[in-house]
Amino acid sequence: MKTYYFDNSATSFPKPESVYSSVEIAIREYNANPGRAGHRKALEVARKIYEVREKVANFFGVKNSLNVAFTANATESLNFAIKGAIQKGSHVITTNFEHNSSLRPLYYMRDEKEVKLTFIDTYLDLEKSITSETKAVVINHISNVNGTVQDIRKVGDICRRNGLLFILDASQSAGYIDIDMERDNVDILCITGHKSLFGIQGIGVIALREGIKIDPILEGGTGSFSKLQRQPKEMPEMLEAGTLNTPGILSLGAGIEFIQKIGIEKIKEHEDKLVSKFLKGLEQLDKIKVYKSFTENQAPVISINIEGVDSGDFSSILDEEFGILVRPGYHCAPLAHKAIGTYETGTVRFSFGFFNTEDEIDYLLQSLKNIALQI
Repeated sequence: MKTYYFDNSATSFPKPESVYSSVEIAIREYNANPGRAGHRKALEVARKIYEVREKVANFFGVKNSLNVAFTANATESLNFAIKGAIQKGSHVITTNFEHNSSLRPLYYMRDEKEVKLTFIDTYLDLEKSITSETKAVVINHISNVNGTVQDIRKVGDICRRNGLLFILDASQSAGYIDIDMERDNVDILCITGHKSLFGIQGIGVIALREGIKIDPILEGGTGSFSKLQRQPKEMPEMLEAGTLNTPGILSLGAGIEFIQKIGIEKIKEHEDKLVSKFLKGLEQLDKIKVYKSFTENQAPVISINIEGVDSGDFSSILDEEFGILVRPGYHCAPLAHKAIGTYETGTVRFSFGFFNTEDEIDYLLQSLKNIALQI
């Protein structure tokens, strides 16, 4: 049976051919340990990693590429940002659409560091939630549950006017929406490489604006400053303890090159067309409840439920009978489900990517119609 992949919020599939090639080259040719030797192979792979650091900086408007550090994933990046940059006793504003990669570090800060938390639905409620104790804002750019898009330029303006640290989780938006840290006044950018940036799993990035102070929460070998007893304070070594993921880093570089070749505006236009077609089609179907963005903009992430059918069963039917691959359940974002009224049931999530087609959306809608008629 042919399969139809609509789970790009979890990880993008397929990847561009250049990404596959970059991983093979990394393993076959650049198989030394960067920064851990002075021989030609180690120097060569170090140069390749530096080139990707530069690509990331240019792509996201980071003035100094040394302020780009590679991590294992967005979760690690967000832990660095939240635990390393938010001070004890602060007041932090965040949203009900955060992923657990932000929520759990924030709850840790609440329980262990006396941080006070205020939760809002959208950026529209941000300014009125600021108090004299507020020090930071942690925002999920795009909800991985219902595609709610936060206007980060407006968030950045508010944070800059009020002297607040702005931490952005761009896991779902990087590669789909143009992000420029300088223009958007983002202080700390946290991303994963394996979603809309088309890299492989196991690679993330944390990028800092110049002058942002952060303490490392992970310490170990850096290949430099070896006589220091504690983690060096210089970037990027400060946040890069241990051997780097060379295949992941080079795959991220290849993914960024692919996006730049196509044009991020064209990628967004294509994915927006798919989600618009899907939403219009859903309007014609009975027994289906649709959960859309809480703001004026809708990302290509839509959750639905079908009357009388458990979300896990619904997902299994789509997979086993129609070859449609989606994600059921809670999507690691419990507060989002409280916000949309699905805390007890979860949802079935459809997330579209650049390689999905309009014909696939037609097939998906027909499949949903067939299921609804049988209920």
